Amino acid sequence: MLAKERLTELVEQHGPGEVLPPERVLAEQFGVSRPTLRTALAELARAGLVVRQRGRGTFTTARSTAPEFVPAVHDSILSPAAEGEWTSRVLRFESVPAGARLGQRLQVSPATEVLRVTRLQLVGTEPMALERLRLPLLLVPDLTARDLEVGSFYRLLRMRYGITVADAVQTIESTVVDPVEAESLTVPPYSPALLCERVTRDGEGRVVELARSVHRGDRYRITSRLTFGQQG
Repeated sequence: MLAKERLTELVEQHGPGEVLPPERVLAEQFGVSRPTLRTALAELARAGLVVRQRGRGTFTTARSTAPEFVPAVHDSILSPAAEGEWTSRVLRFESVPAGARLGQRLQVSPATEVLRVTRLQLVGTEPMALERLRLPLLLVPDLTARDLEVGSFYRLLRMRYGITVADAVQTIESTVVDPVEAESLTVPPYSPALLCERVTRDGEGRVVELARSVHRGDRYRITSRLTFGQQG
């Protein structure tokens, strides 16, 4: 497994603002050289997952406190600037303990098993987005990788597990793709991209999905409709 993936998993096991082990310890733990580890840490820093402070160490990022602008009514659609049949290809599918940080976000205990899934979304044969899903295993006990490559996942939740998705909170921000993401999306490293993070809940308020997707910046557009009140 690549050093960056190992580091990402480690970050998910820590709470916001916690310090990570020293570089020497991490390099020995992952079986990589110090330069390789520093490169992986730099990529996580560019992605906003960690903050590196000279003389103090590397910390997981704290929760964002950025103000929100909310019009009276709004609809936003992130859509591909391409036409064709949508398909998915699962690149990674495994069950692991949630850990402290991921458990907090999924509202489960750190020891709870979660599915860690990475899938490539395509239109025709063209890669469009790289999506990383985190799902509580107890909600989808017999889910397979093939289930996530065909049909609608939300329809599957409703038909097989009796789980009806009720609402989701999604944020969209600009980013760049790292070398691993670039290879999957067939674009140059550090190309512009859109980062979408989504927390999905069912009618009972349970978190059923955490999704983090990197969308090619050259193949997507955002369309918004805003309605404002009568203000002078």
